[in-house]
Amino acid sequence: MPQVASNYTPPFLFRNGHFATIYSGIIRSVNGVVQKRERITLSDGDFLDLDWSDSHTSTHKLVILLHGLEGDAQRPYITGSAKILNQNGFDTCSVNYRGCSGEPNTKYRSYHSGATEDLMEVLDHILNTRNYSEIYLKGFSLGGNLLLKYLGEGNDVPRELKGAVAVSVPCDLHSSCKQLMSPKNVLYAIRFKGNLLDKLRQKQTLFPEMISDTDIKKIKTLKDFDDIYTSRAHNFKDALDYYEQCSSLQFLPNIKVPSLIINAKNDSFLGPECFPVKETDSNPKLYLETPNYGGHVGFWGKNNITYTEKRALAFFNSI
Repeated sequence: MPQVASNYTPPFLFRNGHFATIYSGIIRSVNGVVQKRERITLSDGDFLDLDWSDSHTSTHKLVILLHGLEGDAQRPYITGSAKILNQNGFDTCSVNYRGCSGEPNTKYRSYHSGATEDLMEVLDHILNTRNYSEIYLKGFSLGGNLLLKYLGEGNDVPRELKGAVAVSVPCDLHSSCKQLMSPKNVLYAIRFKGNLLDKLRQKQTLFPEMISDTDIKKIKTLKDFDDIYTSRAHNFKDALDYYEQCSSLQFLPNIKVPSLIINAKNDSFLGPECFPVKETDSNPKLYLETPNYGGHVGFWGKNNITYTEKRALAFFNSI
């Protein structure tokens, strides 16, 4: 499909990409969402925590929500999505990736941008224990890359899965990593690296034979983290091999369910390769919307409802 025209024009202050990003990530709060946690056991013996919120209707529609790097199911972009969806007849299941629900996971591995095997286990669990005839995916940043990779890598996508929305997607992981390590994003990179190192030190306590103090001291950048931990823990050669294998860009031509990508042009986390115009033009099931504004998972909107929250609801209802 050709690109989708966007009419998103926020107030002047929120046209600044950094302000939109910081407001969404640090300042925004969402009230009124009640979540009920369910823990599931994965095939390798590890666990995932799923946070459910109900529409309080006899609905047959579910949206699975996938957070970004070092996020969780309580982030405002997740609870904000759950709130508007619940108010409009959708139940939601917000996935906390391994180690992201407030408790360390039991394996040395954790989560990463291409860990679609965990998403498949979530889907299988839901299909085997719940009665939904319509299931949709909505992912943010890393979660957006994850769902697009899942949809396009040749999995047996269940017939109940009707569509997806991916917001602020680093479709090319190496391109995004280079952006994050650039001077304009130094404060974000420091924050991400600090959170990741905190978790890695927890891993070191649990698995001292797997990671040394020397290894941790070598981590100066986000790419270093992927070289020293992500790649080794998840069977990639190195960071570049991880980025190459897990970037969703290469899988977009094979997506067969209606899927909308919303990437803001002023998203400082995304390089040029993260705007898949060619792939969108050649796949009638793939839609790309590139608003001028929005930042990274920002997209401020009136009444504390973001543009992408309203946009995702409209897209799901249109399928």
